[in-house]
Amino acid sequence: MRLGLITPIVSLNPRFDPPAWEVDGGIDDLVVVAREAERLGYDWVSCPEHVAVPVELADQRGGRYWDPVATLSYLAACTSRIGLLSHVVVLGYHHPLEIVKRYGTRDGARGGRVILGVGVGSLRAEFELLGAEFEDRGPRADDALGALRASFGVRQPDYHGTTYRFADLIVDPSGLQPHLPIWVGGRTRRSLRRALALGDGWIPFGLTGPELEPLLADPALADARAERDDHAGGDRRFEVVLAPEPPLDPVGEPGVVTDTVESYRERGATGLALRFVHGSRAHYLEQLAALRQLVPAAPDPTDPSPA
Repeated sequence: MRLGLITPIVSLNPRFDPPAWEVDGGIDDLVVVAREAERLGYDWVSCPEHVAVPVELADQRGGRYWDPVATLSYLAACTSRIGLLSHVVVLGYHHPLEIVKRYGTRDGARGGRVILGVGVGSLRAEFELLGAEFEDRGPRADDALGALRASFGVRQPDYHGTTYRFADLIVDPSGLQPHLPIWVGGRTRRSLRRALALGDGWIPFGLTGPELEPLLADPALADARAERDDHAGGDRRFEVVLAPEPPLDPVGEPGVVTDTVESYRERGATGLALRFVHGSRAHYLEQLAALRQLVPAAPDPTDPSPA
């Protein structure tokens, strides 16, 4: 079970009543959290993307969204191993080569740690603000994924799709990883099918248990897992990363948290995107450590220290 963070401070979801330290927190607090998460063996930190949220929707979606490229690049410079997940880049807001250049630069600069979380997007007002097409965003996103796969780590990409077409140009840097992990976000069966066809993982959000169950029981998901295990030896398994709600409290309710983690494992989760109950930075760090006591990290094969 991989464990990563829905990182505090960078966005404030009104549904979870963020405490004062998170509202007032800055980059120094974020670095402390990321370094402690890395020390404890967490797999990634994350940052979402929105450019501008309409005031009338801020009570539902929140108004704060740090820029993921700037934020994760700073955290990359302050850490050495932990994964850096965009959760998620809205594909319709960018040309695929823009994404390749930005995330490829970060990937190459700090050891190939990018996990590219992507989504189709749903905020019409933001699409309109940015001059992006909204109605056909699904097919455009599918083609963008094809273009990303053909271009990441490729200095001279060549792609001819339904929306994006390019050749005879150089993108340098374009990324270090020969196979960039791409996780697709969303709330629908279509997002799952998109992830299965074009990505390496699915990171749904805002779904209750009853809403998740039929999606996780989709035969295509089982088939994709079996095929990847057969042909890649399990090295590139299809990730299903779920977000438990409400936030976990491993210090105050360790038994409940253990049961929750096991229930998600039984549902088919390969990873969890985590929020914690917390009232201060110290409390958040305490929760990080307490969860690792309940769900130990796998040994790091690069760690030379004795067991």
